[in-house]
Amino acid sequence: MSNVAGKAYGMIVITPMALRIGWLNRWIFRLVRSFPGTLSGLLGLKFIHFARWVIIPRKAWPSLGQEAEVLERDMMLFLSNFNGTWDQYIDAFADGIPTGLDLLWYKNARYPGSIPITPFKDYIRANQIDCDFYYNATPGAAYRDVISALRVRRALLELETIHANTTPEVFAGFFREKLLSIQNDLTTQGYSPVASMETDHAEQNRQRFEKLRPQMAVAEQALEAIDKDL
Repeated sequence: MSNVAGKAYGMIVITPMALRIGWLNRWIFRLVRSFPGTLSGLLGLKFIHFARWVIIPRKAWPSLGQEAEVLERDMMLFLSNFNGTWDQYIDAFADGIPTGLDLLWYKNARYPGSIPITPFKDYIRANQIDCDFYYNATPGAAYRDVISALRVRRALLELETIHANTTPEVFAGFFREKLLSIQNDLTTQGYSPVASMETDHAEQNRQRFEKLRPQMAVAEQALEAIDKDL
């Protein structure tokens, strides 16, 4: 899947903002930046690498070589990287910061609210853009794995300094103390269990479909010819 790289999932969602009162969202964004406690539930979700909301003015829609476009509405871009499945992420988001979500998506076109969860998931799914390419420098490591590895690294550097400036007997005591403090961080990294066989086989299914596409096109042409004859 293009949105998945190891344990990480990359999400891109673009939603149209309210036609005439989109300016309210800009003030809401300023409010949220001034009072980060509004998103305290988000900060507590340790499986999230990154989450960002950006307002793109309708006159500033990017051009990648095509004719310049001026949209009818401003657009909101949401970017996030996280560990786990799509459903787990949306569930945790809605449970953790429902008020924050409703503020940030306030008056976006057809936004149903974060609760109940099913309409919210439908809204995100309808406006999500799949990645063309998604790269993860540590595909076998989740957020917590990286934090654990950093703690182990700091402990090793401290032991290196202690080893150079003390006796073996004293160093042994420090070593046991450090080992005890980081023993829960000495885990083995690796890919997460498969969330579903459909997800695991998605690329195989896509390649099989691509191989059958020419035959399907020929079959469709034959059916169209038969329809015309009838």
